Amino acid sequence: MIEVDSVCKRYRTRTGVQHVLENVGFTVSPGEKVGILGRNGAGKSTLIRLISGAELPTSGRIMRSMSVSWPLAFSGGFQGSLTGLDNLRFICRVYGVSHQERVAYLEEFSELGRYLREPVKYYSAGMRARLAFGISMAVDFDCFLIDEIVAVGDNRFRQRCERELFEKRGDRARIVVSHDPVFMREHCERAMLLEAGSLNTFDSFDQALEHYAAGGRQ
Repeated sequence: MIEVDSVCKRYRTRTGVQHVLENVGFTVSPGEKVGILGRNGAGKSTLIRLISGAELPTSGRIMRSMSVSWPLAFSGGFQGSLTGLDNLRFICRVYGVSHQERVAYLEEFSELGRYLREPVKYYSAGMRARLAFGISMAVDFDCFLIDEIVAVGDNRFRQRCERELFEKRGDRARIVVSHDPVFMREHCERAMLLEAGSLNTFDSFDQALEHYAAGGRQ
């Protein structure tokens, strides 16, 4: 289970303290598919980074009793001076799994060819996204975090990503943050709405989508 308990996130800026998330709380059970809708700037990406552990909350707690992926296609944790394969080795070591069994998968899935043996700092943004998604699929997680992910690569590669994530790993939990209600309805069982840093829950998926379509608080 994942439990987000009274989480707040604030950043100090030149113009003062920016309140991004305020008193956010919810739980995700094994195998559950949860969607968090929100418009641009609502705090969705910040929330998903907190759940992954890439950032820490200003206050509150996030407790995880199942393994959680980083936000898919998020490449901020890569060491740029290491090759793609070296980054795979490092990440597998962190998660306590064998990298030898996953090299062939990453080579085939990412389609990066010889660039897997080049330093990541020379990768384009698209290549980094392919590497990040490929490593995410190579390591077995109980819950996948998805932040508008399926914009990786061309249409053929996006279809491959969807098959790997939504079909082959359909029994895993997932948390999807998006501003696209169609994508959300297709891949989630329940939805919440993030508005100006506050999370609203609803009795049904349709209620959440109707509230979102109506402009939320506006």
